[in-house]
Amino acid sequence: MSQIEKLLGRFFTKPRDFTWKELISVLESFGYRELPSGKTGGSRRKFADSEKRIISLHKPHPGQIVKVYVIEQLIANFKENGKIKND
Repeated sequence: MSQIEKLLGRFFTKPRDFTWKELISVLESFGYRELPSGKTGGSRRKFADSEKRIISLHKPHPGQIVKVYVIEQLIANFKENGKIKND
């Protein structure tokens, strides 16, 4: 099993200790790339896939742990966009 497969398996269990760096890897595995932010972007980060679908996320601070609701929203988004199959 590859590292990304292990990471995706962990992502779908909705862990409470999932880091921002891990989340970036998951998004990249689904074809999303971070868009450059403007001067007033603050902690808001935007990601787009090849079809220009935008995902806007709040980068956690001061820690790096992503909230579970963010993971749940991303899973729903991936299902809605056909990136993963519905259960």
